[in-house]
Amino acid sequence: MEEIHQRLAEQLYQTNENLALDEARTWVELLWEDFETTQAKAGRDYKGKQLTEQIVTQWIANYGSWLHEFVARNPKYKELLNQKGYLQ
Repeated sequence: MEEIHQRLAEQLYQTNENLALDEARTWVELLWEDFETTQAKAGRDYKGKQLTEQIVTQWIANYGSWLHEFVARNPKYKELLNQKGYLQ
């Protein structure tokens, strides 16, 4: 899983010049967790990390270039990124 997260973080980092690599890694972890949590809360069967990787990859392709702007509209992400020191 470490390798997958790192690869996705590098992909996001290349897509969004406003993010540091560590920050991109945090975003990948947050998106990954969010997708799996949402699936579980909806009562869906776990489809494996391949599906989660595919979804996070799509999100990076579709939203990665402006993902840093999402923080202003989502207090959950703002708090988590602030705790890691990215929003100071």
